[in-house]
Amino acid sequence: MFDEIMEKFEGSPSQQEVIRLLLERGFSVNDEGRVVSGGIEIPNTGIAREIGVDRRVVDSTTDAILDDPELRRIFQNITAIPSLMDLAPVLDLSVLTVWVDDETESGIVADVTTAIADRDISIRQVISEDPEFVDDAKLYVITDATLPGDLLVEIRELPYVRRVEF
Repeated sequence: MFDEIMEKFEGSPSQQEVIRLLLERGFSVNDEGRVVSGGIEIPNTGIAREIGVDRRVVDSTTDAILDDPELRRIFQNITAIPSLMDLAPVLDLSVLTVWVDDETESGIVADVTTAIADRDISIRQVISEDPEFVDDAKLYVITDATLPGDLLVEIRELPYVRRVEF
């Protein structure tokens, strides 16, 4: 789906950057063409500054989104999910990052979380990056406790796991 969205802006790398930012941050576009997170408006100048484009590029991108029924449906329904990853050290949580050889293989999340749950370790959050939106998608598991070394080895030895980081 990501490729299809980006193809609609293939003639404008700057607009593609706007699209990428909206998707990565989970920002929506309201009926007035304003970029929002929930009900909070994000100024187009701030978005433009973040990705190094002119504000008018953001304006034209949101106009194009509203003019395309498929894009309108996507960008009016996207939402951001808060992540505990950056808060983990502050909250005394642990973060396990898992890289796999084939992100589209089924059962990755189930196998990793089952291995952790079998050790009676509470999982606070699981974030699985979508391989259509990012290169080298990863699985993040935030837990209440430090994972024991033998569990890390067990997860690392799963046939599709390329690397783990704790």
